[in-house]
Amino acid sequence: MRLTHAPLRIAVGAYILNSGLSKRNLEGEAAAGMHAMAVGALPQLRQFPPDRFAVLLSRAETALGAALLAPFVPSLLAGAGLTAFGAGLVQLYLRTPGMREGTSLRPSQAGIGLAKDVWLVGAGLTLVLDSLTRRRR
Repeated sequence: MRLTHAPLRIAVGAYILNSGLSKRNLEGEAAAGMHAMAVGALPQLRQFPPDRFAVLLSRAETALGAALLAPFVPSLLAGAGLTAFGAGLVQLYLRTPGMREGTSLRPSQAGIGLAKDVWLVGAGLTLVLDSLTRRRR
């Protein structure tokens, strides 16, 4: 990990790691609600029961957060994972009814929480692009 990547990776990694750890014991209605929202955007997730989905999401977020924090994980790899994760959240925002004002990209009051996740895509792409351009020099 390059020193210039450390602030970004630490801030985002700690945030995502905390999010993953907070979902470890998600069950019942909370797991079902999260699962229903995810299925609305990605119907193929219907194959997972809500409790199993919550466990998998928790583990994925925990692993991504840890990868971002671990200095031995290349920024290219950590950035690619972050970009994919962020893109999934943006897809959730774009496909969930009521998250946007009409047909525009502007978030509704309910969509602000998800719309802000676009910063994860930007952070991930920054790590990827910086890693790729540094290799060419």
